[in-house]
Amino acid sequence: MNGNLTEPRDEIVLELKGLTKKYRNGRGIENVSLQVRRGDIYGFFGPNGSGKTTAMKAIVRLSRADRGTAVLFGNDVAERYEQAMKRTGTMIEAPAAYDYMSACRNLELALRYYPEIGRSRIGEVLELTGLAPYAKEKVGNFSLGMKQKLGLASALLSRPELLILDEPTNGLDIESMADMRELMRRLAREEKITFFLSSHLVHEMETLCNRVGILYKGNMIAEGSMPELLAEAGSLEAYFLERIRHERSVENVCMP
Repeated sequence: MNGNLTEPRDEIVLELKGLTKKYRNGRGIENVSLQVRRGDIYGFFGPNGSGKTTAMKAIVRLSRADRGTAVLFGNDVAERYEQAMKRTGTMIEAPAAYDYMSACRNLELALRYYPEIGRSRIGEVLELTGLAPYAKEKVGNFSLGMKQKLGLASALLSRPELLILDEPTNGLDIESMADMRELMRRLAREEKITFFLSSHLVHEMETLCNRVGILYKGNMIAEGSMPELLAEAGSLEAYFLERIRHERSVENVCMP
């Protein structure tokens, strides 16, 4: 079953227009454009090194784009950062947490960024992520899957309408990956959260997402609904391989 869990509506909650960020080694992203609509579980798919994390960092201003725009809920992130991020939760790269502190204490520290949110929210996000039984346990004793869930709990503190998650299942075992997938489905269904998540795991994207954008060598080479892509190629893997073969053939033709 693919992730058409909440009916996408017309509101665009995230839009990238020509987003470009290049590093001195030539890597990065070039002219990335896409739209995420309310209700989507949007998969940002590509192999390691394709630029997924670079794009996400530029979206939330952890790094500055060279050109192009990232717009969240109608607000250009470069011009109206606070308004753009107010309804957005993020987990980019490894979740930050203090191993010597409990899960609860880590969330108490994170809650300081949201003075308008009451302390009762900590219990709510621990319950949502299944970490309530481990609230007083030191994070250093957590498995990688539990640490990922704690990162997600922290991203949920502000009651976001959009979650931007970078490789949320990376490094997890099969059971933990399945738990994380089900958690995201439940948050989409019950909390009405829109997701923009990256992964290099093709099965993850195919089973979870209702829309996908494919990034290859820093360029968006395809975007569409998952049913459309599956109807065309039978699987996301087959579609991806077909597209990169096409890209490589174009590169070879263009070489002097």
